[in-house]
Amino acid sequence: MLDTERVRSREITDAHSGIVYWKPVKSLWFLSHLAAAIFIAPFVVSASSLAVFLVLTGITLCFGHSLGMHRLLIHRSYECPKWMEYLFVWLGVLVGMAGPIGMMLQHDLRDWAQRQSKCHDYLLHGSGIIKDGWWQLNCDLTLKHPPEFTIESEVASDKFYQFIEKTWMWQQLVVAVPLYWLGGLSWLVWGVSVRIVISVGGHWLIGYFAHNKGERTWKVEGAAVQGHNIRIAGFLSMGEAWHNNHHAYPGSAMLGLYKDEPDPGWWVLNALRNLGVVKNIRLPKQLPVRSELVAEAGNLDHRVERVPEDCEIAKFIMRDN
Repeated sequence: MLDTERVRSREITDAHSGIVYWKPVKSLWFLSHLAAAIFIAPFVVSASSLAVFLVLTGITLCFGHSLGMHRLLIHRSYECPKWMEYLFVWLGVLVGMAGPIGMMLQHDLRDWAQRQSKCHDYLLHGSGIIKDGWWQLNCDLTLKHPPEFTIESEVASDKFYQFIEKTWMWQQLVVAVPLYWLGGLSWLVWGVSVRIVISVGGHWLIGYFAHNKGERTWKVEGAAVQGHNIRIAGFLSMGEAWHNNHHAYPGSAMLGLYKDEPDPGWWVLNALRNLGVVKNIRLPKQLPVRSELVAEAGNLDHRVERVPEDCEIAKFIMRDN
């Protein structure tokens, strides 16, 4: 099942009408870590705690969120052994946003809504930055006439996914306990709370700008919102900030489609492919033609297609539109 097949319209389906409400568990989860990051972290910082923060943030964002949750679980843009899928998705849970099924539902609802002709401000990041930040980090949306969701049985009935979905917040203990034991309060706060605040807050901030302003190479006609590439965040986001590319080719395992678009997640995936660990990587050339996808006038003239010499399947020519 492809990600787009999980969401289906009912007889009456509306992406625009809905109510935003405060979600206590979500809000208190983020605000408690934010409080620790503001009021404790600056007073216990050390070189080792910064190193722990950087290493764990890089691992969870790259292997977990980008390769595990997004490119694999949600979009199935490549295949890998089941043990690797479980490991990558578990690392994605450690980012601190939601469990695997919760992430799929959040992502698919937003993507479906943004492809409609009109959708709620919550789903298109259409409010001011302060209001949108409060909404995204502390609230949730209930649509009056939502679409129907069908999570594929190999995920919905999987015991491992069911377990980490129910316990996703508690999974932090797997790293929190050894961090406190090895490095005390400093490692605990920087390795868990600061990491979660930067990862979750950074994900929202990139999402806000990626749906409001930035570079565009492609346009999806009829969509309520267009994706934008946020160049300054391309590397730090593990390639996730090339959001205009992702809106154009959501099933592509490569997000940075051109040589001037660094995509660390793709570099890792490419290396794993060359080692023979992953296979059946999907790129734009392998995806179905989208009649609604058009190139922005003049924006392809100066671009150079990415042609990684160490990955034969990535030697593709961008489709004429």
